[in-house]
Amino acid sequence: MIPAAWAHLPFFSTHWPAIGAALAGDARRILPPEAERFAALDLTPPESVRVVILGQDPYPTPGHAHGLAFSVAPGVAPLPRSLSNIYKELQDDIGVVRADGDLRGWARQGVLLLNTSLTVPAGDAGGHARLGWQLLAEEVLREVSVRPCAFLLWGAHAQKLRPGIRAGDHLVVETAHPSPLSARRGFFGSRPFSRVNAWLAARGAEPVDWGG
Repeated sequence: MIPAAWAHLPFFSTHWPAIGAALAGDARRILPPEAERFAALDLTPPESVRVVILGQDPYPTPGHAHGLAFSVAPGVAPLPRSLSNIYKELQDDIGVVRADGDLRGWARQGVLLLNTSLTVPAGDAGGHARLGWQLLAEEVLREVSVRPCAFLLWGAHAQKLRPGIRAGDHLVVETAHPSPLSARRGFFGSRPFSRVNAWLAARGAEPVDWGG
């Protein structure tokens, strides 16, 4: 179950046993399903990471979360409002229109869609915020920032983790969160997708196909 490519992180020996035991002892329905808990790390191993998008915790609605930040399982409709706002900015920024909320295509191109908490009790947003998951996110940021990387830090929660990013030739984009409460305070118009691709192009790297 532990993602093999990330198993060397200290978190998995120092903190995961207690978190796993706490999850096993929680009588509530835990999202996403256990098999998808580490999906973001499984799909995007360290050496593949080019872009990191940090989310907060999984969607608390059963059937939505499948292990990647902001992404929803295929066929979910209507889309969560934060994801709808991401898609609006995507269209305004680079003209890409996406209807389905499954972002695994991004993950396979090196976009790590990582929540700072990898589980949530159904119907209880933020219910596992104090479980200890953030330590994993901090270690992942330190791991991937040994090389140049683009980081999209949407909202204050994600921006609090910026100190974990090592100094380097990174692109760090900090804006408001795409939620309906804050998207108009700086997320809309921030052009994160074109900025990432321009940064990649300047490095001689392939752009992300945000429609893929």
